[in-house]
Amino acid sequence: MKQLSQIYLVLLLFTGLQGCSTFGYYSQAIGGHASLMMRSQPVEEVIRQPGTPPELQHKLTTALAAAAFARNTLQLPVGGAFSDFVALEHPWVVVNLVAVPEFSLQPHQWCYPVIGCQAYRGYFDLKPAQTEQARFQAAGFDTFIGGVTAYSTLGWFDDPLHSGFTALPEARMVALIFHELAHRVVYLNGDTAFNESFATAVELEGLRLWLEQQQSPEQFDLALKRLEHRNRTFELVQATSEKLRGLYQRHDQIGPGPLRQRKRDLLTELAGQYERLSQNYPEPGPFGTPPVQLNNANLALFQQYNQYVPGFRQLLRESGDDFSRFYNAVTDLAAEPAGERQQTLESLSQRFNEHL
Repeated sequence: MKQLSQIYLVLLLFTGLQGCSTFGYYSQAIGGHASLMMRSQPVEEVIRQPGTPPELQHKLTTALAAAAFARNTLQLPVGGAFSDFVALEHPWVVVNLVAVPEFSLQPHQWCYPVIGCQAYRGYFDLKPAQTEQARFQAAGFDTFIGGVTAYSTLGWFDDPLHSGFTALPEARMVALIFHELAHRVVYLNGDTAFNESFATAVELEGLRLWLEQQQSPEQFDLALKRLEHRNRTFELVQATSEKLRGLYQRHDQIGPGPLRQRKRDLLTELAGQYERLSQNYPEPGPFGTPPVQLNNANLALFQQYNQYVPGFRQLLRESGDDFSRFYNAVTDLAAEPAGERQQTLESLSQRFNEHL
C-alpha cells in the first residue's frame, strides 16, 4: 500500500484547499514526509560511520546494489531514490485505512487533486487514522488499518530508504525497492488495482532476476513458496468474494440479520481455509499468522494488490522479457478505457502459466 503524501505539498502551495479536516489531513501528510526528509542522511555516509552496526551496513550496501540493478537490468527510473536513509520509531512508515460498506466489496474512494482517487487513505500517525476509522464504523462500514512499510511519491521527490526496509529479510527488502520504483513508471488515476498489480508484477520478476544474479537458489525457492502461498490465498479469496457478491445482490430479499449471519459464516469459512493452507508454508501468508479475522476491507485490499498480477507478468513475457518494451505496453494499456483495459488484463491472465 502506498501514500503519495509529498504531492500534497505542491497542491497546498498552489491550490486553495478549504475546510479544517481537509487542511488537517494534507498538513499531516506534508509534515510526515518533510520530517523523514529532514532526518535522513546519505546512505553512503551511514555505511561509513563507525557506529553503524555491521548488519545495517550490509543491508544498506545491498539496497544500493538493488537500486543499481533496478536501473541497469529492470530499466526502472531510479533517479536519486533511496540514496538517503532515516531510522523510524516503528516498523511502519505510514498506516493505511481501508473502508468498505457492510454489504459490498467495493472500497470507499478518497479523491485528491491531480492524483485522482484511491481505495485507501494514509496517515503518518495512528491516532487520526483511528478517528477516521471510527467515523466509518459508526456508518456501518467494514474497516481495516494496516501498517505500510513504504510509499512512493511517483518520482516527484527522492524517496528515502528507511529502517522499515532494512528490518525486512534481505530478499523482501530488495523486492520492496523494486515495487516502489515501479510506481515511477506509470500511475493511473483512480485504478488502485492496476497500479498495485503492475508494481507487484515488477517486484516478482525483478526479484527472480536478482536472486539468479546473486546465485541464491534457496532464497529463490523461498520466494516461489511465498508466491505460491499468495496465489493460493488469492484463489480462496476470489471464490469467497464471488459468494459474497451473490449474497449482497440479494440484500433486498434477505433481512439484515440473516444477511450478516451468512456473511459471517462465509468469512469464518475463509479464515479456516486460510489457516489450513498456511500449515503447508514456512512463512506467514498475506493475512498474517492464523487465526485471522477477516471482513470486506481485508478482502478488498488483498484483491487490489493481486488482481492483475498474472496478466502483467504475461505481458512482460509477450514483450520478450524486455522491460523497456513492457513499460511501453503498460503505458499504452493505461490509456485504454477501463472496460477494455480490464478485458485485456483478464485475457492475459488466462494465458499465464507460472511454470512455462
